[in-house]
Amino acid sequence: MTDLTLLAADGSTSRATLNPPAVTAAAKPTAPLTERLVYAAAHVVPRAAADNTPGAPADLDWDATLAFRHHLWSWGLGVADAMDTAQRNMGLDPTATSELITRSAREAHAVGGRLVVGVNTDDLPDDGDDLPTEQQVVDAYVAQLHHAEDAGAGVVLMASRHLARLAQRADSDSPSSNAAASTYRRVYGQVVERASAPVVLHWLGEAFDPALAGYFGGQQGPDTVLDIMRDAGPKVSGIKMSLLNARAEVALRSQLPATARMFTGDDFHYVDLIAGDRAGDRAGDRAGARGRAHSDALLGAFTAIAPIASAAVQALPDETAYRTLLAPTEALSRHVFSAPTWHYKTGIAFLAWLNGHQPAFQMVGGQHAGRSLPHLSETVRLANACGALEHPDLAASRWHSLLAVADVETRPTGRPGSPTADRTVAEVVA
Repeated sequence: MTDLTLLAADGSTSRATLNPPAVTAAAKPTAPLTERLVYAAAHVVPRAAADNTPGAPADLDWDATLAFRHHLWSWGLGVADAMDTAQRNMGLDPTATSELITRSAREAHAVGGRLVVGVNTDDLPDDGDDLPTEQQVVDAYVAQLHHAEDAGAGVVLMASRHLARLAQRADSDSPSSNAAASTYRRVYGQVVERASAPVVLHWLGEAFDPALAGYFGGQQGPDTVLDIMRDAGPKVSGIKMSLLNARAEVALRSQLPATARMFTGDDFHYVDLIAGDRAGDRAGDRAGARGRAHSDALLGAFTAIAPIASAAVQALPDETAYRTLLAPTEALSRHVFSAPTWHYKTGIAFLAWLNGHQPAFQMVGGQHAGRSLPHLSETVRLANACGALEHPDLAASRWHSLLAVADVETRPTGRPGSPTADRTVAEVVA
């Protein structure tokens, strides 16, 4: 197969030449990446025959789900699991979350892969105006914290919808007393105190989840974060910042304690943020600081472009080579994470399917319907343009099969992909 059929919003079609992958398996490292600390936020794969409809509990294809984590580890990336990309608060129920953490930790230990997992308060009911108490929020965090630590995983303290609502109520009750910031500081302080190892904070913006608007106290957010970090000392090892605001990230990064890293969660501007300021890096090295002049990474986008992300980070400190590889991927990422941003997970799963990492384009809770066919077509075009299609013939075959279901005519060219090329990563690993 030598070309792709693309579908526009008006129903018209066009053709694009199928490109080879930007990076091949020959570029795989022999150990975890070291020039930057990089995590890819992994998605989950449901069984194709499961009840993948809204409101149904998650029924995961564990072989494909775990094989995808091995794919990320094989490229030297760490895995950030049970986080937003894994459909926390969008279909992944507490039972499935708990099992995912246990299983992923076991797999990470077996191969020496880096792993952090999301700890949240989503075991608590979300019943409208019936808010939990502050202590109940602390206890919910701590219960998941202990489960993650017992499994042997590192911890990311995710932004909590319950805590956001508590803080908003506190601010409403005492609008001039910094009550919201104080609420965050008390809750995080108590949770971090119970951790047996350093944790990473997570600041998720409302573009990803409108329920988290004003998290950490809105305009006071950076000061609140810094207060939490100063209170905790080395027990907070960094923060993942997902505001899609590069200036805000750089500003906070410059003020972090020397023991804390900035993990960019900015899927729009990661190329510049990870590259950072080389002069600043050298000054920071002399001062004994780390992570102030560049960001490390914890990105959902890197799940979709793992080979390219790995090769780019391996190229550092050669910034020209780094940018040559990674810069073309930002257009794809910006499209996948376009508004409504929380449906980016659909694009992540779609690309995983195209690249042979899952047997069907299915998502927990029916979220595979989160993007239109023309939107997915643009995803295909941009992935092809930056070399993110790992097995181009397979990707084209699968994409054209989806178009055929929608009665979009595709003109066959060349020979079809061989049967062996249509195996999933899970089958290859097995």
